[in-house]
Amino acid sequence: MVLSRKNALFAGHDEGGIAWGRLASLIGTCNINGVEPFVYLSTTLTGIAGGHPQSRLGDHLPWNFKA
Repeated sequence: MVLSRKNALFAGHDEGGIAWGRLASLIGTCNINGVEPFVYLSTTLTGIAGGHPQSRLGDHLPWNFKA
């Protein structure tokens, strides 16, 4: 996480640092759950853009993810 902290210093703005922290946390959660982060993000964002029901948002959490 030291590398992540160092990268967050160059986010450019406080909000950029917060966004970087969220993304780094999401990628870390994917890694912990054995999910490839790129596949997870592309599948999840495609599903949300394709009209996945908000009531089933839990399907897109990293620990429930099925590619």
